[in-house]
This record gives sequence, C-alpha cells and structure tokens, in this order.
Amino acid sequence: MLYANAAAQSTSSGKREHTTFQTAAQWKPTTDIRSDVVMCYGTSDHPGMSFEQRVQSWRDHGYTTHFMTGIAWGEYQDYFNGSWDGHKHLDEGQVALHNDSVGHGYMIPYIVPSLNYLKYFKEKQIKRVIDAGIDAIFLEEPEFWARSGYSDGFKREWRDYYGFDWRPQHLSAENTYLSNKLKYYLYYRALNDVFTYAKEYGKQKGMNVRCYVPTHSLLNYSQWQIVSPEASLASLKCVDGYIAQVWTGTSRTPNYFNGKEKERVFETAFLEYGCMESMTRPTHRKVFFLTDPIEDQTRDWQDFKRNYQATFTAKILYPENNNYEVMPWPDRIYEGTYRTGSDNNKEEHIPRFYSTQMQVMINALNNIPLSSNQVSGSQGISIMMANSLMFQRAPQPIDNYDDPQLADFYGEALPLLKRGIPVSITHLENTIYPDTWHNLKVLLMSYSNMKPLDSCAHQHIAAWVKQGGILIYSSRDTDPFQTVQEWWNQGKNHFQRPSQHLFSLMKIPQNAPEGRYKYGKGIVYVIRKDPKEFVLSANGDKNLIDIVQKAYEHDTKGGKLEFKNSLYLDRGPYSIISVLDENMVSNAPFIKKGMLIDLFDPELPVLKEKTIKPGEQAFLYNINQVKNKQQPQVLASASRIYEEQSTKNSYTFIAKSPINTTNVMRILLPEKPINLTVTNSRGVALDCNASWSQESKTEFLKFENNPEGIHVAIQW
Repeated sequence: MLYANAAAQSTSSGKREHTTFQTAAQWKPTTDIRSDVVMCYGTSDHPGMSFEQRVQSWRDHGYTTHFMTGIAWGEYQDYFNGSWDGHKHLDEGQVALHNDSVGHGYMIPYIVPSLNYLKYFKEKQIKRVIDAGIDAIFLEEPEFWARSGYSDGFKREWRDYYGFDWRPQHLSAENTYLSNKLKYYLYYRALNDVFTYAKEYGKQKGMNVRCYVPTHSLLNYSQWQIVSPEASLASLKCVDGYIAQVWTGTSRTPNYFNGKEKERVFETAFLEYGCMESMTRPTHRKVFFLTDPIEDQTRDWQDFKRNYQATFTAKILYPENNNYEVMPWPDRIYEGTYRTGSDNNKEEHIPRFYSTQMQVMINALNNIPLSSNQVSGSQGISIMMANSLMFQRAPQPIDNYDDPQLADFYGEALPLLKRGIPVSITHLENTIYPDTWHNLKVLLMSYSNMKPLDSCAHQHIAAWVKQGGILIYSSRDTDPFQTVQEWWNQGKNHFQRPSQHLFSLMKIPQNAPEGRYKYGKGIVYVIRKDPKEFVLSANGDKNLIDIVQKAYEHDTKGGKLEFKNSLYLDRGPYSIISVLDENMVSNAPFIKKGMLIDLFDPELPVLKEKTIKPGEQAFLYNINQVKNKQQPQVLASASRIYEEQSTKNSYTFIAKSPINTTNVMRILLPEKPINLTVTNSRGVALDCNASWSQESKTEFLKFENNPEGIHVAIQW
C-alpha cells in the first residue's frame, strides 16, 4: 500500500509537499533550489530582517513555508541567561561524568528538557511561528547523549520519575539502563507536550498545524550513543511524521563484516532508511527521506560526490515513499568552500560538474513516482529492532559488556544484505500493528543488545509464529542488562531474562538450548551465539546463513533463497542499481541495457548499455519506458520546469534553478528541431550548447541557470 502519497496530499493548503529543504537564511538567488517547500530554521531575527520577513521572502518566490528548529539545542540563550523569567537555567544543560558540558556551541548546551523549559519553548518559539501563519512545525534531533546524565537538572528529573535518588550511570549496567530509559522518556514527554500545544493553539486560530520530528535513524543513534524517543513517537496522535536524517556523515560510520571494520556507506544507508520506513509504514505516518550532497566533516568534492550517490541510491530503493528533504543547508553547499582533492588543502566553491549533477538528481525527486515494484531478491526476511538498543550504550564497557560498532545488529543484517538479500527492519514497538507482519516470513531477533519495554510485543510475536512465522533467535542471553529492574523480573513475573517469557508463550523450554522448535504452524530456531560473533571474525556467519536458507526454503516454502551481488529496482522510467562489494557470491558487474540517460553524469549521455562495478551505484532514466513518445517532455534536467505548452510542432517551457550553476537537460521530441531559442526573463538570447540524438529522439541543451527563469522554445 502506497501510504506516502496519501499522506503527502493531506495538507491544509492542498499544495504539493513532496520535496523540501531547510535554511536559516532568507531567499537568495544562489539557493533557490525550487523544492515544493522551504523549512525556515529558527525564530532568530537577523540584522535588518525579522523572522517574519525572512519567512515572507520565501513566500514571495512561490514557496510553501514550514518551520524547523532544534528541540534539544538552539539559540535559546534568553532561557539560560535568565532574560526570560529572571532565573538562570544553566543547570539544565546536559553534563558528562567529569562535569564536562555537552554542548552544540557557545551558550548552546544540549538540554535536559524540564517542564519549565517546555513552557519557555511554547511561549517563545511555537506561538510566534503559528502567529506567522506557518502550519507545519519540525522539531529536530530530540537528543540526549548517553555520556551525559550528571547535571543537577537531570538528577531532579530522576527523583521525580523513579521516586528514589539519582544513581551514577557508569557504576553498573542497571544504572546505565535506568539513566538512558529516563533520557528517552524526557524527550518523549517534551515532544508530546509541545506538539499538543501547537495543535491546540493552531486550532484556536483556525489552522491545522502538522508536527514532524526530523531525527537520525535508531540505528545511527544507537551507534553514536545518543538516546531519543524514535519509534514510540509514531503512536502519538500529535506526531504527523518524521524526516529521516540520513546522510554520508551517519552512513560512513564504520561497522564490522567478515572480520573487518570499515565504512560501508551504501549498506548502512539502506539499513538506516529501512529503520525509518519500518517506524512509519505500519503507523501510516509521513516520512521525508533526507540525504546531503556534503557532510559536516571537511572532505573533498570527489568524496562528497561518491558518497552522495551511495546514500541517494539507498533512499530511492524504497519505492513506497516519494517525500524527500532534498538537502539541508543549501547555503553551505552553494556558498561554502571545500577541498578540491584528498591530497591537497586547496579549497573552492562547488564545481559545476557536481552542482549540475546534484540538481539533476534533486529535480528527479520532484518527479519520481511511487511504485508497487519490489527491490530484486528474496523478500520477507527482516531484522528486529527496538528503542532499547539505545539503553545499553555507554562511553565505556559496563560490567564487561561491549557491542563494538553495534555489531550485534550488523551481525544479523550484513551477512544477508551483503549477499544481495534486501532485508527489512521490524520495530518491536510496532508489533501491535497488523501491517507490521504483512508479507513477513523470517524474523531475526536477539536480546543481546536490546530489551523489550513491555510484554505485549511477545504476545504478538508468539501469535505470528503460531500462524506460520519463522523466528530465528540468536543470543547467549548473558549480558549484564538481562537482570535490570524490568517487567520480566517484577511483580508476578520471575524470569531471569526476557527471552524466557517469550519462549514460555511458545511452549518451548525457557532456557532452550540451540536447536529447532515447533510452535503451532511456525518454527523457532535458537542460536546460542550473540550476533556480533557472526561478523567480528572472518567467515563467522556460515551457520547463520545456513539456518536462514533452511528456514526460507524449507520452512516457509518461499522458494530458493537468492544470493547475488546487486539490488535493482524500477520506478516508472527510473532504474536504480547498487552492486555490492565484499560479496560471497560474485564480483561480476551488473550490466543494464536499454536507451538510458545516465543521471549521475552531468552531461546526461544516452547509453545503450551501462556497466556498474562492485561498490558502485547507478541512477538511470530508461527512455524505452516513456508511455507517449510523441508527447514532447523534459526527461531530465538540472532545473525545475514550469509553464509547459505544446502544439503539433512546438514546445515551450520555463526552467528555474539557482544562479551560478549550469543547466543540462534531455528533451524528448517527436522530430529533430528546426528552430530553438533560449532567452532570459527579459527576452535576451543566451548562449547554449545543443545537440540532437536521432536514435533516442532527444535534444541535449546546456546553458547557465537563473532563478528568474530561462525560456526555451523549440519548433520542428
């Protein structure tokens, strides 16, 4: 079911809201990237320009305006220095073990979100935004660092929540778990409180205010040791959706596979987007997939380009979503300077080859269709995740427990993904929703790195197995978090570890040794290894793969489990391909044939064949898939197209994109042009390069962009 499209249309204005970006600046011709929406960041007044005027500058150029700011950090100095209520609140900043402040800049601490802070936030931020006529609010990055938890403000919240005095988290696994669980709750409470106020205040003004949470994936927050409410927010009535903040900076975080620790940008990004898709699909929330043409860390332009292609490919391999944040912070992309190569310190503004390619890609996002097609490969295999992945994270090993680079998750996911199996993610918190179980055949699960926050999920897992599901449970169940104070060892429950409760529901031994167990129509496989053991050593995953293959082919009768070295998807005329390296099956390239426009090449060549090598990706426009080839149309462009008009022998349109960038486009025409003019908004003819491809019936054009609009007129 294509929920994303339905969610995208449910706006109070009725305007299209598929593509967006965020900026703290006013409209400028250098950053007019022509998405549907702009998210104006922060309520700060700039010299000579108020927040309201900044918003209006974008509206004057045709943009729908939304609002974004940080909930855990931001320009809120008036709260901390006492200007707002006459009391300083610096003790509400996050503090680490040695009294180190955890901050995002000078006088910008990460915040322990007290009720008093939330009162300030509603009065000083949210009210002003709604008064400015903005009906969509994005509160980003509700982040509580795992290393923090030592401030006076946090100690007060601990006492209020648990009813006993604060305990230093570094002293035990239980203290760590309790500390991180409280951090999780505090931002759950914060967003619920602020968003509820926003909707109620908006309603008083006759507005339908929508509320979204831009957040890193659960996978990234767990690996970076940050605590956030994540999946639980999807069940709140006041939360309309998310932005999946996935980009090179998150996806290049190293992980383990086959005994090697290294960056695996495409694979990590694919799993990160999968986390966000799993959070929102069963709850029917809208999610924007973000990727960034650069990243926070200083790199060179070629590095940015290579990894942008990897993350971009990963996000468009989810065909049931067509909502995207096409970039954050265009000001730093178009106006910043970065290294020209990895071996020098020379810096320059974005090269034309990259800005052109980037604009081709983001304009394709304005057009890419939803699709019921599936990524190539065996479907129905999923990895279980839970918010409590974040609870077992600490800056140093606790009670000899360690999960290097989140290897207990990647130990289940990468052995399958690296063999070309498009594994999905299942969220433990979403097991209550029927759509969670749709088409799911084999579920891999471990309590080595996470714990269930209540018993309800076990009821749903057991019911699914009873009806024919196959559960593969991998864990030694010996980590120190097994014995924290939680529901499975409290009240009437006397289980030593949470898996015992799950196993008891499925009528198998509570301390089941390794083996295969039948329950109802389904099967439970127990592997008495922690999943990290599958990837921390070379060839450590053989037993896991053998069991998954047996479960898929024999137990589910799902057909042959397909091992390969690529992922492939068609979405309308777009073909998306990633060829996996480190593959146990093949090192052969993927060869795609057709009449193809290469959208990763800034010259938009038309190819009859494209070869993609291991470790590479491709984004292609298949001209053969165009339904009406007699209809003149722009197939690909480094600009957005407006005011198209066509007759039997003519085609005109206006192209808009940022100034100081070069446009390229491929235009499908019935015949070779006999006359072609390119003029600016004042009617002055512009220089352009043009060439005709008879075989593809496309005209290639290249000229300088302008946000005021370039008029193109073609006759044949």
